[in-house]
Amino acid sequence: MRPNLAAAFALCLSLGSGFLSAPAMAVDGAPINVNVNMARILRINASAATVIVGNPGIADVTIQDPQTLILTGKSYGQTNLIVLDKAGNPIADTMIEVVQMQAGVTTVYQGQARTSLACAPVCQNIIMMGDDAGFSGAAVASSQIVQSIGQ
Repeated sequence: MRPNLAAAFALCLSLGSGFLSAPAMAVDGAPINVNVNMARILRINASAATVIVGNPGIADVTIQDPQTLILTGKSYGQTNLIVLDKAGNPIADTMIEVVQMQAGVTTVYQGQARTSLACAPVCQNIIMMGDDAGFSGAAVASSQIVQSIGQ
């Protein structure tokens, strides 16, 4: 464990629940994982007043209530999360890793053009970083048409 993390409280994974607790840091120092374009609930024991994300382009964290944080994966990569109490004291300092969802995702290559499909139970277009710009643009335009019809 890095020395600067040892001094601060940190978030650790609760087995299988998808929730996190403070103040102890996981012994292996493993980052908190979240899928890109997905959200996760993080529970902490102390009251959070401020959350700081090292690179907000990778992940976003909002305070739902003082002991519940919502972590959203925005793009692939790693960043850090720092949580402070009202007095500015650190409650948590840990790594966040945003990864691609693997289950049910099929990637199709046509030459260098890549497209992604979610195939559970039937295949439908999804937008993933790195997909062909023409494919992604068509998927976004289709989504906008559907949204405008519903308004």
